[in-house]
Amino acid sequence: MVDQKRFKLVVAYDGTSYFGWQMQANRRSVEQALRDAIEKVFGCKPRMVGASRTDAGVHALGQVVLCTLPFELSVSKFKFAVSNALPRDIILRRVEHIDASFHPHHNVARKIYYYHFFNKRPLPFVERYGWFYRYPLDLEKLVATLRLFEGTHDFRSFCTGNDHTDGTVRTIEHISFEYIKRFGVYRIGFTAPRFMRYMIRRLVGAAIAAAGSKKYSPEHVQSLLTACNPHHTLPTAPAQGLMLYKIVYNTPAAHVPVPEIDQILPEDDE
Repeated sequence: MVDQKRFKLVVAYDGTSYFGWQMQANRRSVEQALRDAIEKVFGCKPRMVGASRTDAGVHALGQVVLCTLPFELSVSKFKFAVSNALPRDIILRRVEHIDASFHPHHNVARKIYYYHFFNKRPLPFVERYGWFYRYPLDLEKLVATLRLFEGTHDFRSFCTGNDHTDGTVRTIEHISFEYIKRFGVYRIGFTAPRFMRYMIRRLVGAAIAAAGSKKYSPEHVQSLLTACNPHHTLPTAPAQGLMLYKIVYNTPAAHVPVPEIDQILPEDDE
């Protein structure tokens, strides 16, 4: 039986103006903006937990949030009222009642992130959603470097900080690479059950360095992966290119369906 007080939200946001998802003192966060909207509408402080702590400047199409209110409310009233109170760069894509067994951190089958970059000056309405890398790239080397990261590895060389109580071994199930002609953007997709902070941005930075500089190569990146030492000179890709696309849960009741991104973005005029 679903709990009429517990809501599962699928939230999309443009992270440009925020210091990440998580609330921080004296800094604007997506979580705080969502909490403020709910409190403004219903006059109470919600209990809220987000599935992923996206960093400053990172975007999301499928952030999952558990929200609990102290009274019963229909899904339609919740979505309508909160949507009208949210800033323009945050949107509720889906709202549903959920039972007490659901928690956004548990039973995650996989998370899918996209990283977008441009190799030519981008159109102005998509520029803020990707990294403009203005130098020549060898795309074969780029793909070859990305392939090194698939599978199970110790990614200590490509994460940040020292607080890794659950270790630094992760399994990347799949890395995709494609070019989206109508936006002139390259998309790298990462699929894995878990990631570490800055991990994807550091992997992308390493792949771009290997593909765009004579100083580095896929072999050099492989040696760094094996070394398990984060203190190297390869760049970290900018936050604006990263997007949390989708979170998939193991249990059918917790699966969060979202439309494919190509169903959301506008079509080309051609």
